[in-house]
Amino acid sequence: MISISEKAKNMLALHSGNKSHFLRITVTTGGCSGMTYGAEVVELQGLNDKVVYDEKGLTILSNDESIPFLDGLEIDYSDDLISAGFRFNNSTNDSSCGCGASFKLVELATIQPFGENHGN
Repeated sequence: MISISEKAKNMLALHSGNKSHFLRITVTTGGCSGMTYGAEVVELQGLNDKVVYDEKGLTILSNDESIPFLDGLEIDYSDDLISAGFRFNNSTNDSSCGCGASFKLVELATIQPFGENHGN
């Protein structure tokens, strides 16, 4: 489901500094293509978190709503001078914006923005 480059693994280990930390990846609405990946290093696993990757002390969590959008996700790290940071690439994306910050998948529905009326 998810693959992580060695460079990204090393940077995540450096950022977490402690094996009790987790990387939480979520997908939210936003960006010019419709959806965007979000990531944060957290100390505790939340009630709605599911483990989507666990290898050699690196555990990645996500929520049920985001998990379908993680299939094919590749996490890399770039240390170039202009835009160093983590990169999220997904070969199953139907399209992505020019800056690479958002994406769209044809076969899956989009995530509804928080607080949007769901017909209640």
